[in-house]
Amino acid sequence: MRESPRPVDKTPTGIWGVDIITRGGLPRGRNTLVFGGPGTGKTFFAMEFLVNGASVYDEPGVMVSFEESEDNIIENFRSDDLLRELIRENKIFIEDFSSTKDFESGDYSLEALFMRLDRLDDAIKRVGAKRIVLDKIDNLFSHFEKKAIIRSELLQLIEWLNSRGLTSVFTTGENPYGGAAHGLEEYVSDCVIHLKHRYKDHIGTRYMTIKKYRGSEHGLNEYPMLINSKGLSLFPITSLRLDYTVSRRIVSSGIPELDNILGGGFYQGSSVLISGTSGTGKTSFVAKFAYEACERGERCLLFANEEPADQIIRNMASVGIDLEKFSSHNLLIHSERPTTLGLEAHLTAMQDLVREFEPDHVIIDPISALTEAGFGVKDLFVRFTDFLKNRKITSILTYLTKGGSPLTTTEIHLSSLIDTWVILQQVEKGGYYANILRVLKSRGLKHSKKPVEFKLTSKGIKILGGE
Repeated sequence: MRESPRPVDKTPTGIWGVDIITRGGLPRGRNTLVFGGPGTGKTFFAMEFLVNGASVYDEPGVMVSFEESEDNIIENFRSDDLLRELIRENKIFIEDFSSTKDFESGDYSLEALFMRLDRLDDAIKRVGAKRIVLDKIDNLFSHFEKKAIIRSELLQLIEWLNSRGLTSVFTTGENPYGGAAHGLEEYVSDCVIHLKHRYKDHIGTRYMTIKKYRGSEHGLNEYPMLINSKGLSLFPITSLRLDYTVSRRIVSSGIPELDNILGGGFYQGSSVLISGTSGTGKTSFVAKFAYEACERGERCLLFANEEPADQIIRNMASVGIDLEKFSSHNLLIHSERPTTLGLEAHLTAMQDLVREFEPDHVIIDPISALTEAGFGVKDLFVRFTDFLKNRKITSILTYLTKGGSPLTTTEIHLSSLIDTWVILQQVEKGGYYANILRVLKSRGLKHSKKPVEFKLTSKGIKILGGE
């Protein structure tokens, strides 16, 4: 009987999303190649790996730069104060090898580099390094034409690093055919990460792909990647398997009559969609849910994609919903148009805010506004709802159905992702338009599909004939 292979020991990067798709991080004591074109975030990835190692995991590190000076690296990195502090505390050392002319020792070897390894060895011992980054290593090989020479010299360098138990990250550029410069992925190949930058409809997006990971399961997709003031993060499927636990607790919709129709309310951590044409009261329903949840002491985060917070608070007061009562503690209304940042950046910012505010429930009003911000909306929305479900956070979304469109479809095809779907519509009835509510589905709950009439009054939402 064949024995199962030993699992690869991992070194966590501390980069949100990367440790998820790599199932724990980069191969410990081995080498990883990060390659891509200009501006794709190679050096930033490498510095995050080092800084997180030194500040979070008690693993000091050394940065070897073959292109930029130490001052430039510190200035360009997002948290230069933290980096300077780690350098002062002897937890990170930056070795400037940017003067590549020192290494041009003919066409046959990198003898000058190996002559300076004593200096690098001193730096490794000084900080007790567990991690090392060799940034823009392709600069060393620009004058070599024979691949055999590159392979020989690089293998010597890798052997030297591995003999010291270092987890190493090499960064390099991209060749015209989409591979690593000088074919380095053939040699630095325990783990290979490709960073890309593409534009579509005038919107730029960075992506990360794990091209290879020896001996380890890993995510195979292209994952949107964002670099902002908080660092680098991915938008992966939060769990590679659908293995998160679900809650049996039911939370109220905030309207007793609607709870009766739904079979009690919503499951905590489920995804709820309230769709309808303009003027049917979608925002009123989610505002009532938020009000009652806050009244119970729960926390709500409302992402408003089309209205400022003050306008929502004012308008909801006209239907008897006093959101201002909770706006300073349990309720946070975040108003920003998705087109301000682009879709991936907007959703990543939403994810960051969820982690900071730690809500019990998240409301997005309306989710249909995201279609204006870019492409791949459903793909990214899957990632966001999965992110919320892992935290047992209830998500309630509103969707603006365009006039003439079927009420049971959405432009971004959300049906399969939704646990409970409530449809609001206006129908002509005896010379006036009546508001009608019906539940299209509610997974796991015994609910009524009978249409009922409702009214928006100064004292709240009144459902007529609710079971």
